[in-house]
Amino acid sequence: MLVQLSIRNIVLIDRLDMSFAGGLSVLTGETGAGKSILLDSFSLALGARGDGSLVREGEAQGQVTAAFDLAPDHPALKAANAQDIETDGSLILRRVQLADGRTRAFVNDQRVTSQALRLVTRELVEIHGQHDDRAMVDSTTHRALIDAYGGLQPQLFATRAAHGRWRDLSAQKAREEVRIAKARADADYLRHAFAELDKLSPEPGEEEALAARRTLMMQSEKVAADLRDAYESVAGDHSPMSALSAALRRLQRREAQAPQLIEPPAQALDAVLTALDLAGEALAQALREADYDPRELEQVEERLFALRAASRKYSAPVDSLPQLAENFAAALEELDAGEARLEALTKDVALAEADYGKAAKELSAARKTAAIALDRAVNAELAPLKLEGARFSTAIGPEAAGPEGIDAIEFWVQTNPGTRPGPLMKIASGGELARFMLALKVVLAERGSAPTLVFDEIDTGVGGAVADAIGQRLERLGRRVQVLAVTHAPQVAAKAESHFRIAKDAAEPGRVATRVMALAADARREEVARMLAGATITNEARAAAARLMQRAK
Repeated sequence: MLVQLSIRNIVLIDRLDMSFAGGLSVLTGETGAGKSILLDSFSLALGARGDGSLVREGEAQGQVTAAFDLAPDHPALKAANAQDIETDGSLILRRVQLADGRTRAFVNDQRVTSQALRLVTRELVEIHGQHDDRAMVDSTTHRALIDAYGGLQPQLFATRAAHGRWRDLSAQKAREEVRIAKARADADYLRHAFAELDKLSPEPGEEEALAARRTLMMQSEKVAADLRDAYESVAGDHSPMSALSAALRRLQRREAQAPQLIEPPAQALDAVLTALDLAGEALAQALREADYDPRELEQVEERLFALRAASRKYSAPVDSLPQLAENFAAALEELDAGEARLEALTKDVALAEADYGKAAKELSAARKTAAIALDRAVNAELAPLKLEGARFSTAIGPEAAGPEGIDAIEFWVQTNPGTRPGPLMKIASGGELARFMLALKVVLAERGSAPTLVFDEIDTGVGGAVADAIGQRLERLGRRVQVLAVTHAPQVAAKAESHFRIAKDAAEPGRVATRVMALAADARREEVARMLAGATITNEARAAAARLMQRAK
């Protein structure tokens, strides 16, 4: 709840500090004393649009600070923590309004944007009055109020979870469909390309080997004659090997007669013969390799040209063609697997959609039941609020399937018998709207209500029994949540647990300032008597005020 409100240099308020307790607190005072300024200041702290005209004349800036004490699990604390704002069960909101129109916002002394401030405060306070901008009855919130009133969080969470699964699976299916569609468009190409490369069966390093073989065969004709001449010289008819072999044998027969003379040249001749023999073998091998079948060259060239044609066709080096063939095969396998996945996903999406439909229908049925109960409870509150001819109803219509279900929900009213019912915000007048909202808040006090409710002059234009009925309902609300009410009705003021009087007095020569005083028992009775009698307070008015306050107790 709100525990402290401090205002500095806002319009007529130069310096103001107010402490609040639970229950019903009322603010009273003459028209023009500054009650609206107080509420505008509070709204500024909650994130309302700033305006340089709010700054007190002659000052550079104004400032409003609101302190709240909250339960550890309150949504406002969670919203603050989500923005990395440290909390310890309390929130201190501070809004600085500069005279040039700019504002600065702080939560627990941490600078935040105005939007971030509104995210934190939207579930802290509700301000209801005779103006749409304060009523905070946006039709988009009505569905949440029905869910809160009916205790439908389990069904709502089940619907959200089912919708999330349906949405996620549908997204997966859509992505798979796009991928499969592209793969299908490429399928003919993939199959043709794989078949072609599979038939070609390229091997790593094959191009280099074929090119080398082709070069060798093409050059062999040019060197074959020289190889044959060399071979003839070394091992043919003109070879010196026979003469050298005969000379070596003669020397070896004489070796015993003069070994010192014969052994060295004999060894040398033996080495020469060995070298000539090796040379002959090498030349013979070269001749055999140079002696090729022309059909082999044709086959080598056909193979080499086929590999290079495939390389150009698929824009890939010849050595990478084997890997490319494997890629094509994998893509075809993936297409087949993708078709199976798509089929499975299609079934999963259908099941998820059916699960969501079931959950959403159950939630919708529960909402209709809760709406009937809410309508009955709200209508029971209308007659004492001088709305005896009015009817409140919850309009439930179809809405596109979403995480919140399939229901569009809006509160409707019929202000007089025989008139056409319509949306609450369009049909009800200012005073009627405030009383409809009071009836709603009384019914919803324990479910779907902010911890602090502010009612701004909802008793305007009524008196007597109606004002007393409004006071009773505000007092009942105050048993469950904190209620602040700006009122001109003594019947309402008499039921308050805390009473503040707002007045203007001279702050300095030529200037006035708004002051707020917390009233004790005697002062409260005097203020209620003033509200009953006007400017001149009589003993009869004091006695009537005492009776009102006693009856309220």
